[in-house]
Amino acid sequence: MLSAAERQNGSMLCVGLDPEPSKFPAGMQGNANKIYDFCAAIVDATADLVSSFKPQIAYFAAHRAEGQLERLMEHMRRVAPHVPIILDAKRGDIGSTAEQYAIEAFERYGADAVTLSPFMGWDSVAPYLKYHGKGAFLLCRTSNPGGDDLQNQRLASVEGQPLLYEHVARLAQGPWNLNGQLGLVVGATYPAEIERVRALAPTVPLLIPGVGAQGGDAVATVKAGWRANPDGSSNGPIIVNSSRAVLYASSGADFAVAARQVAMQTRETLQAAKADKAP
Repeated sequence: MLSAAERQNGSMLCVGLDPEPSKFPAGMQGNANKIYDFCAAIVDATADLVSSFKPQIAYFAAHRAEGQLERLMEHMRRVAPHVPIILDAKRGDIGSTAEQYAIEAFERYGADAVTLSPFMGWDSVAPYLKYHGKGAFLLCRTSNPGGDDLQNQRLASVEGQPLLYEHVARLAQGPWNLNGQLGLVVGATYPAEIERVRALAPTVPLLIPGVGAQGGDAVATVKAGWRANPDGSSNGPIIVNSSRAVLYASSGADFAVAARQVAMQTRETLQAAKADKAP
């Protein structure tokens, strides 16, 4: 599904849906009841420009807007059925609880993939992979500075003493990826680490947040993470997320038009970098 959306829309861009009512345009600003309306307008404006959408569940739950998220998921499936929806939830819990979170992500919300924390081990990931055709992106080398606290620590107990994020990448490429359902989250703010993860996990999809407001460089991201087959198609697909730069491109009534313009510019930048790297 991801590959088909990338081909159809000519895009590696993911638009993150992180609605903050305080940043909404005039007429909506501060009104949490307008979360669905705001996000649906962004979806309508960008649905032909993206390879995925990524709603962040906390931005809905904090405002008691889970019902609006359900409506938004239905809207995205209706207007852009070819575009995967990644529910950004970063769940990570024991197997019995993970089973409930999997029901939430895939049955309640109908997401195509979900983000997970892998640090409770295989049994916290396995329940999600029971859903045929669904995906899970494991946190690997995240875009926040505090990621160094754990992800850059060496594992003395593992052969070769890899860094923790390197070990996660190897697991996702190898023994944990039983049905080809796993991907990895790697921040755009660390292009050298993106390249290292890609070397260790050459074919898994990489979800790369941090482009735009967080300062990640789109061109460096593509050069570090994207890998091509001889025919130019993606062998190592990447999903480059931009949230705030798209959502809040304008504070006026033209917010959806402005969001489309920023999304189009970002898509074109990514595609140009991809063309430069293609064999």
